[in-house]
Amino acid sequence: MTSTLTPTLEPAPAPMLRHSLSAPVAAQPRPVPDGPPVLEARDFRFSYGPREILHGINLNIRRKAVTAIIGPSGCGKSTFLRAINRMHDLEPKARYQGQILLDGRSIFGPACDLVELRKKVGMVFQRANPFPKSIYENVAYGPELNRLVPRRELPDLVERCLRQAALWDEVKDRLDTPATGLSGGQQQRLCIARALGNSPEILLMDEPCSALDPLATLKIEELLVELRQNYTIVIVTHNMQQAARASDFTGFFFKGDLVEFGDTADIFTRPAREETEAYITGRFG
Repeated sequence: MTSTLTPTLEPAPAPMLRHSLSAPVAAQPRPVPDGPPVLEARDFRFSYGPREILHGINLNIRRKAVTAIIGPSGCGKSTFLRAINRMHDLEPKARYQGQILLDGRSIFGPACDLVELRKKVGMVFQRANPFPKSIYENVAYGPELNRLVPRRELPDLVERCLRQAALWDEVKDRLDTPATGLSGGQQQRLCIARALGNSPEILLMDEPCSALDPLATLKIEELLVELRQNYTIVIVTHNMQQAARASDFTGFFFKGDLVEFGDTADIFTRPAREETEAYITGRFG
């Protein structure tokens, strides 16, 4: 298997954004912890039947940072995200080539325990999918099933996860009521709290705000800023403003290729590739 690391971006002559086009303003960069990447894609390819969907992705994802994956529909963003959690395993026509490393170890190797992988790598989907249980049971289910804490400590764990998801104050007096009674934005934050219950290292979010109103979206974005202090977050989004506001690094996917990857501020103000500039300024996609 090929093991090339993230490629150096090709130089381009002064790719300044055109003043006549609008592009989101990137957030101010913040210090990101040094050290080896927590996730590495090395010449990673994904095929479904005879069709190759991802073509040799090389990407390093930094620990305790938010990495946004942007690009038009059908470019392979969600496919890549789901591959990190090995969600394609049950699809008989799916094939992997290359490597994805978690803390330096292949997630496809024989030594990789799929249950342990999914404890370390939590997933939040495009549409909120709370269990048909109470708010409390939604958060407690994973830790109780996996025996992560003694039963007597479950109430404290549930409260901690709901606080981390900025939901505790809104639901603390109705923990025994059905989770399906929450609003869409609350349900999505509950799903984040549920993912946090398994004490993951990484949170994968596949367009978590696409079905939410602007106020609920803002709460999720504020939550991302808080969570990155303790978690590595990879978010797929079509919202350029969201990527610019909430992420530290951004990767632009197009037709199954990683066209460009770098600091979010650089991607949105000094893109090195013409395709990236065209996408973030709205000329296609």
